[in-house]
Amino acid sequence: MTKITTIILDLDGTLLNTLDDLAVSTNHALSNFGLPKRTIDEIRQFVGNGVRLLIERAVPKETPKNIIDAVFATFKAHYAENCMVHTGLYNGVEEMLIQLKEAGYKMAIVSNKIQSGVDELYQNFFAETVAVAVGEREGVARKPAPDMIEIALKELGSTKQETVYVGDSDVDIATAANSGLPCISVLWGFRDREFLVEHGAEIFAERPTDILPILQKMG
Repeated sequence: MTKITTIILDLDGTLLNTLDDLAVSTNHALSNFGLPKRTIDEIRQFVGNGVRLLIERAVPKETPKNIIDAVFATFKAHYAENCMVHTGLYNGVEEMLIQLKEAGYKMAIVSNKIQSGVDELYQNFFAETVAVAVGEREGVARKPAPDMIEIALKELGSTKQETVYVGDSDVDIATAANSGLPCISVLWGFRDREFLVEHGAEIFAERPTDILPILQKMG
């Protein structure tokens, strides 16, 4: 078995708790157009496939496309200015990343967030520990397609055989499967164990300190 040297990490719900800022910007955009606001639990279920789909899920059914486009534009403008008001690392994540780097693992973040948003969060939270950050960009299919993973691996100089994926959602489980990677599902994020099991999760980390021991067992 090839030794594990590389870790691909999801961002929202895995490294950063971004839910409150996403909810504030979503509800700001909805209310601007007289649409009903959503609860934090509803927003939690809507995230994972990029912010466009977040907005498409948040607006009422049968909302005309031109209104959806306008709500989305309002959301993007608001979130760009307010994406780090409440957002922060989950407890133990900073220590986990330092520990993994010191153990010699190469790391990349792969997110369905727009690349500019990923870049800002990367500079604020991850520049010292994570080598690569790939976000949504033109011409590249979003997760769960494997395209972003392949970009990250190329930039890291790693192969799939030496790589593990870490995420918190069904999208992450599907991304790992589509990329031919084993997946560690974290339990501190946006989805619970029962939901993850229903979507095929097999390896679980209850807290960030669990990640390194799991990796060491994997090879």
